[in-house]
Amino acid sequence: MKTTFPKLIVLFFSIGLYAQTGHIMQGVGAVNMSMGGAATAQPLDISGAMHWNPASVAAFDHKVIKFDVGLFFSSPSLSSSLPSGMLFQAGDMGPGSPESPPVFGTTEDERGLSLMPAIAMLWAKEDSKHTFGLSAFGISGFGVTFPQETNLPFSADGNPNMNWDPSNSNPILWPQAFRGFGRVQSDYMLLQVSGTWAYELSDKVSIGIQPNINYAALTLEPNPLAAPDFPQLPNEIGKGYPVSDKASAIGFGAQFGIFYDSKAGIKLGASYKTAQKFNAFEFKNTYLDGSSAPEVAFQMDYPAIVSMGIGYSINNIDLALDFRRVLYEDTEGFKASGWQMGDNGFPTGAVQGFGWNNISVLSVGAQYKGIHKLPLRFGYTHSSNPIAEELAFFSTPAPAIIRNAYQLGLSYELTNKWQIDAVYHYGTSDGKTQGTLLDPSAISPTNPLGKIPGTTVAYDMTTSMIMFGIQYQFLK
Repeated sequence: MKTTFPKLIVLFFSIGLYAQTGHIMQGVGAVNMSMGGAATAQPLDISGAMHWNPASVAAFDHKVIKFDVGLFFSSPSLSSSLPSGMLFQAGDMGPGSPESPPVFGTTEDERGLSLMPAIAMLWAKEDSKHTFGLSAFGISGFGVTFPQETNLPFSADGNPNMNWDPSNSNPILWPQAFRGFGRVQSDYMLLQVSGTWAYELSDKVSIGIQPNINYAALTLEPNPLAAPDFPQLPNEIGKGYPVSDKASAIGFGAQFGIFYDSKAGIKLGASYKTAQKFNAFEFKNTYLDGSSAPEVAFQMDYPAIVSMGIGYSINNIDLALDFRRVLYEDTEGFKASGWQMGDNGFPTGAVQGFGWNNISVLSVGAQYKGIHKLPLRFGYTHSSNPIAEELAFFSTPAPAIIRNAYQLGLSYELTNKWQIDAVYHYGTSDGKTQGTLLDPSAISPTNPLGKIPGTTVAYDMTTSMIMFGIQYQFLK
């Protein structure tokens, strides 16, 4: 039983998770999500306080336990196109004739609903300068399931298909024998378990520290981090990219914060979450024909995050504004981009990393407590896009980029000890992230990424979620 319980916790948190700002979650728990994730200087609940500013938990003066779970649905779509004369055929037949039609297709994700859990507990006393907390949050994730395209220009042996529709065929999802990726599936999650300690320097200023232990799991199909088996001889098809099993990694990091409460309405806060450093994912790979493929290692850390916030409370109104900077450009797994080069100076076809840019995140939230036992909340989150146009192709397995997110939430105070929370979230990518299809065999000094002229690859998505939470305060 001692070993089974931790496994059940990991399983529960790995059922499903989708990120909103880059690949990180915009908030944790129903209350914090309903405020758009703003909590650095406005600690309305223990989950948001622990996640964004460990110093702010000093605002609580009693023991609290909180549990949240959300039902999350995303609808990403993946599109790609080839210009006239660029039909990629099986084997050595190469591009089609100039008379071949332009090809375009869009494929919807088939993933469905996912669960988003969060657990937190706080120990505090009114007459103590010390406050302690323990939490387990799913803080990061992405995942897609795009089926292989079945509307194809050729049969498996390369014969033309006279009944295919080029206006409804997605070339990036063509079988690997046709120079596509085939079925694309990814599944990434990060569970963070944290201990929180805050200390009151005075009745207005507190500081906090939070050591973190992280568990991450990643599955990729196909696995673009592995070198594909390219055809070496005329009429040879090759085995293409392999499929990976689920690989896991353990990481460590910390978060530091400071919180100021003027006791006259104005509150200020700032925090710094260090990069969460992981050991490498060790992938065991298998080709589509069932034969073994070489293993590959890949390190993907969680980026450092700087958060600054301001809060204001007056009568029945609480306002919160947070600004964050997510530092992808210095993070292993995200700072590198492009194709790996072999010892012979030629590209292997394996991807080096996502190549994401740093992003800014703005979170705004408001709470109205004028209705007895029924506080109402509204939140908005805006995030910049970390994916550069020329590198959009590499992020096909991780398109969860939400530019604008809107939240409506409420709580109901059942008693002075029990409270239930709820929030509805809707997010949109605000247009497509778009670039060109890339081919490592097309790399040259003037085309270092192997761009295929005239092609496109694009993805966008919307998200929706309903989350519920329950809180118990250990009051006398």
